[in-house]
Amino acid sequence: MAQVTLLAGGSAIAIAQNGEERRFHALWLRDNAFDETTRNPGNGQRLITLSDIPRDTRITEAEIRDGVLQLVFEPGGKTPKGKSIDYDLSWLFAHAYDRQQHREPGWLDEAVETWDATLQPAVPGGDFTDVSSSRHALRAWLSALARYGFAKLENGPVKEGALFSVVDLFGHVRETNYGRHFEVRTEVNPTNLAYTGLGLQAHTDNPYRDPVPTIQVLYCLESSAAGGENMVVDGFAAALRLREENPDFFKVLSRHCARFEYAGSQGVALRARRPMIELAPDGELIGVRFNNRSAAAFTDIPYDDMPLYYEAYRRLGEIIDDRAMEVTFRLEPGECFVVDNTRVLHARKAYSGTGTRWLQGCYADKDGLYSTLAALKADVPKAAQ
Repeated sequence: MAQVTLLAGGSAIAIAQNGEERRFHALWLRDNAFDETTRNPGNGQRLITLSDIPRDTRITEAEIRDGVLQLVFEPGGKTPKGKSIDYDLSWLFAHAYDRQQHREPGWLDEAVETWDATLQPAVPGGDFTDVSSSRHALRAWLSALARYGFAKLENGPVKEGALFSVVDLFGHVRETNYGRHFEVRTEVNPTNLAYTGLGLQAHTDNPYRDPVPTIQVLYCLESSAAGGENMVVDGFAAALRLREENPDFFKVLSRHCARFEYAGSQGVALRARRPMIELAPDGELIGVRFNNRSAAAFTDIPYDDMPLYYEAYRRLGEIIDDRAMEVTFRLEPGECFVVDNTRVLHARKAYSGTGTRWLQGCYADKDGLYSTLAALKADVPKAAQ
């Protein structure tokens, strides 16, 4: 049985339900109303601005009936005086902000699961035909991609441009100076080390862009050369391991900005300034940028902090290079993997000059992926088909 109590002359309320109590301010409640004077019933967008809600808004009446909270606000502003606005209690408790929110810098959303080499026997993946035809399979594959930051896809078509069909599953291609896609194979005079047979240290792509491409797809078309296995490392797990070993290392890499640049093609001079370990203002770990090949001179670290910064940078690299952190797999023609480029570092082992190795790559953005996933989760009954 839920109960509601007016607080501070109606400037707030307290709702008690199932042994829990949550407080809500009148202004917050009025701003988040879903009545027809506040929200468009078709798309849910607000029809009013904050200036349409009086500063002295308070609640004069509060009652709970059949799981619905009914409130009357004064003064009414754009809402008729004395009009009752209804709120769903389950929605309110799901969006409650009256809770303990002190978190250690580097905290992660509960939907994120960090990993290391122990994930090797259970690499997240899906079947191209299944995810293309079943909403349930697509939801499962995208859920794994969101949780772990990467996922494979098998049994796709072996044809040029097939990677675009992968992106079409959840979003749109992000075009860059490399075009809508780029080729990954040996070249005589490469403009980028990615086009040689050299092994590459695990890295995030394009740290010199702002904003950085948040999703990368690498699709295999030919793979007869010896070696060239793909490898991924969870950058979040590496950053948290660094924090556990040495909090000062974590702090200095998240407090100061590194600089990255790329000017390997005519007419291109890309530069970005971002920390290697990026935190939201409330301390959430939201990004890792690590790419030794594209690091520029660091000029934003104070003189006294530079030795510590380089020690932290070195140790982060050692953690990333630790085989206990990596998951390795070989891509065969028709297979691809997708990575969250703000989190998961990827690399490849060296491969020989004999045989062939041809992959195509492209970029997309996480907003499309998370939008598609949210829509699929909201449509669970249909997704079970």
